Amino acid sequence: MSVALREMRWWDIEPVLALEHDLFPEDAWSAGMFWSELAHARGPGATRRYVVAEDASGRLVGYAGLAAAGGLGDVQTIAAARDQWGTGLGARLLTDLLKHATAFECDEVLLEVRVDNTRAQKLYERFGFEPIGFRRGYYQPGNVDALVMRLIVQEHDRETEETD
Repeated sequence: MSVALREMRWWDIEPVLALEHDLFPEDAWSAGMFWSELAHARGPGATRRYVVAEDASGRLVGYAGLAAAGGLGDVQTIAAARDQWGTGLGARLLTDLLKHATAFECDEVLLEVRVDNTRAQKLYERFGFEPIGFRRGYYQPGNVDALVMRLIVQEHDRETEETD
């Protein structure tokens, strides 16, 4: 079944929250957090990119968000429904965010990922993200550490050009 990416809008918050609570039951974002992010995602001064993935039936099966400021991008969230794991949807979502990081003129992109989420870490490593540190007890209330990863966008762009 085909999956299409599109910009996240306010009416997507409810289905995004359902997926968020399924995938991240201990540390799910609130509706207010998504509202706040979307408030910065449109218009000439936009500093955010939020995207959703819908299957052919209109079911929301993934979402992702990026914040950008001062040449630095930060992957705020990225998630794919369990039945989409292994389909390449996570890579498509991340590709969209990185494309927009370039549009936002980011020199580097950071992200935090749970230390116990090796599946996501492998995805980020495939895109060239490298570990640069830890944030102890970052994910609450479970007190799970976050691995901080960074991608230098300019080097990534040059490597892509050299292989084309």
